[in-house]
Amino acid sequence: MDITELYAAHRLALVRLAVLLVDDVASAEDVVQDAFAALARRPDAVRDPSKALAYLRVAVVNTARSALRRRRTARSYSPPHDLSPPTPEDSAVLAEEHREVIVALHTLAPRQREVLVLRYWSDLSEAEIARTLDISRGTVKSTASRALVALEKAMHDPVTPSSGEEER
Repeated sequence: MDITELYAAHRLALVRLAVLLVDDVASAEDVVQDAFAALARRPDAVRDPSKALAYLRVAVVNTARSALRRRRTARSYSPPHDLSPPTPEDSAVLAEEHREVIVALHTLAPRQREVLVLRYWSDLSEAEIARTLDISRGTVKSTASRALVALEKAMHDPVTPSSGEEER
């Protein structure tokens, strides 16, 4: 049975399944379309044609879960209340604070700097940082902890140049 026959024979039942999961027909139809599109993009995903319907059911359930997660995230978002542009004084203070953080960041060991930048600038999770740097999650945690202590110390005790060299 090819994908066109599968679509004609099972689309309605899959839409009914999706409606029970996502509670609205339009989203359910999108979920089913996405499942069929995934199967069309990967025709080799189902080696046994008799299992294609099972594959589609799983795809519908997983896609419905994703749709519900996106819906939950969208509902929980609350836009910031104060959308007024910052005053020139606010911008100057913020710019100075950013410069101080950048200067302090460069006093850290390279691995500490990498972990903090990946965590707070790139917003990666500990697991993603561990994969990126090829280190364990425990190493990410301990390195981040030590780096934050060192960064705070560097921010409170600025490095003073002595005889042309900076102390660490």
